[in-house]
Amino acid sequence: MHDNLWAPWRMTYLRELERRRREVGEEVPALEDFISHAWEHPEEDEAAFVVHRGEHGLLMLNRFPYANGHLLVALGTARPRLLDHTAEERASLWSLVDFATDLVERAFEPHGVNIGVNQGDAAGAGLPQHLHVHVVPRWSGDLNFMSSVAGVRVVPDSLEEVAARYRAVIADSSDS
Repeated sequence: MHDNLWAPWRMTYLRELERRRREVGEEVPALEDFISHAWEHPEEDEAAFVVHRGEHGLLMLNRFPYANGHLLVALGTARPRLLDHTAEERASLWSLVDFATDLVERAFEPHGVNIGVNQGDAAGAGLPQHLHVHVVPRWSGDLNFMSSVAGVRVVPDSLEEVAARYRAVIADSSDS
């Protein structure tokens, strides 16, 4: 039995959040708008784990996933609330959610999919200034003893492997 579960990437994330809080203060969101940055810099798609870019938005991996294959779906335009977007923009967002859900199902064949929006700090939005949708593949039993006993989730693939898998499925679809 192991006494420790090592996740050194997590400390980098926590230190960065703490540094940002000191820099900008408690009233400003600690996370920089990494979605807008990704949208404005398509040349960095691979490093930012953007797996699909459409006319109005993108799909990218969550760097700190709830489950293997966890995607973020967002429009390029940063607005904090769903209803801050026009009806046409919301239609584009939901079209991207449809695409993401299909992609998750084809790439990972999960038993289910969670789709959710956390709007505002109180709802758990880690990036409240840029509304985004979580598309999370789920499997029966994926919340096993590690979650119950240790409060830890085990994500079996690296982000690079997950991104490559998604990109391959998209490429195969466009070849057809």
